[in-house]
Amino acid sequence: MVKVLIADDLAPGAADIFRNRGIEVDMKVGLKKDELIAIIGDYDGLAVRSACKPDKDVIAAGARLKVIGRAGIGVDNVDVKAATAKGVIVMNTPFGNAITTAEHAIAMMFAAARQIPSASARTQAGEWPKKDYIGVELYAKTLGLIGAGNIGSIVADRALGLKMKVVAYDPFLTPERATQIGVEKVELDELLARADVITLHTPLTEQTRNILSAENLAKTKPGVILVNCARGGLVDEAAVRAGLDSGRIGAAAFDVFLEEPAKTNVLFGAPNFVATPHLGASTIEAQDNVAFQVAEQMADYLLTGAVSNALNTPSVTAEEAPRLKPFIALAEKLGLFAGQVADGGFSEVEIEYEGAVSQLNRKPLTSAALSGLLRPFLAEVNMVSAPAILQERGSQLKESKREESPVYDSLIRIRVKVEGKWRSVAGAMIAGRPRIVEVKGMALDADFHPFMLFVNNSDKPGFIGSLGALLGEASVNIATFNLGREAAGGDAIALVGVDQDPPPATLAAIEALPQVRYVKVLRF
Repeated sequence: MVKVLIADDLAPGAADIFRNRGIEVDMKVGLKKDELIAIIGDYDGLAVRSACKPDKDVIAAGARLKVIGRAGIGVDNVDVKAATAKGVIVMNTPFGNAITTAEHAIAMMFAAARQIPSASARTQAGEWPKKDYIGVELYAKTLGLIGAGNIGSIVADRALGLKMKVVAYDPFLTPERATQIGVEKVELDELLARADVITLHTPLTEQTRNILSAENLAKTKPGVILVNCARGGLVDEAAVRAGLDSGRIGAAAFDVFLEEPAKTNVLFGAPNFVATPHLGASTIEAQDNVAFQVAEQMADYLLTGAVSNALNTPSVTAEEAPRLKPFIALAEKLGLFAGQVADGGFSEVEIEYEGAVSQLNRKPLTSAALSGLLRPFLAEVNMVSAPAILQERGSQLKESKREESPVYDSLIRIRVKVEGKWRSVAGAMIAGRPRIVEVKGMALDADFHPFMLFVNNSDKPGFIGSLGALLGEASVNIATFNLGREAAGGDAIALVGVDQDPPPATLAAIEALPQVRYVKVLRF
């Protein structure tokens, strides 16, 4: 039975989604770390919000753990690196609370521009401080978006409705997308110089940490309004306080802080500062949406293999999964072949897709190929961890596609560079089974077998008889025998499926044959 643990307060309907799809679910909120470690080994999935913090120790204890679902966008509380290394998929729900968060940013922008919280507090305290609150209009002002993804684009849409001009800094924003959402794409320095209001809508990464540093804040227009409803750590809070105190910064409104819960903060008590306790996603609609969405995503993955909104592995839709499954198996086996013949290692990897497979979602196929490729070198590697591990090793990866294949409906070829020389293997699905159809550019047709002898030899008489005799003497039964060659008398290969793992002495005797250049036992 597939089991999921809900370890944070999620809308009750989330548990119903799991149960209705045949997944056993337990709700245990407020667990201490040691309590979570003690039970996580019983579960295939873990659903959290922000209070539960599955760190490397919790993930290591999850013997059955396959997926962590975060009901929300930010995954600061999840050790994604540890999850990736263990092959655990980490999902979030980037769209469930997007409108809510964007609306909060707009509300904070108005609150800061018109100093609404302070004016409200003083008015209700019996004052009538009308002369102390001269705000600024947002009409015709320039809004600078740092981050123009899902939430940022919604903020842009609302700001355009207010007749503001919108400029955006986002390295991933294409000119076409900028035109589509009605913003002008600019570099960060230009945004800082032009924006009357700056809002942040980017995750916290090493590239975005302190993106509004003291140095960058000094480049902004006098009187600029800052709004941060994204992540604490994006802004130098002490520098903002200094700017508010001096009047260089007109106002600031933050929903997030470097340290949360923010019981104290350098910004608290500053003039023209508005604070809310991380309320960006706190609406009834958003909490229901993210809870239901994460439950559906996790259930889809655990039951069908479909992957949605994963941070550490390619997404695969439920419709794609059945069609991709046989090619994933083929890619992984071809990778395992290439990894075993790479011996000591490789410096470059090329994966080529030909024919119909080139039109499929190739990212999971590449991940599967890399998983197989790295397995001979690493005990624990899978589709989730393989791409990150390859990057850490410094090996170059190149992927290419060709819409037509000369011989097969679909073909996958893997090439690895070993000590300056390329080694290659290609495969195809034939009659529903993964087959090896090319090695070192030589055509053949071989089934994958649990034990296979890969022999590179010269095409000269006597080789096949000698090889068969040596295997017979060792009582190693031949299951399949496939040959390929460049030309008569030239370079040749033999792929021999055997029922037993040949003993070392037999391998040495095969390698000593005058026609043999290389021999290797491949295990699948």
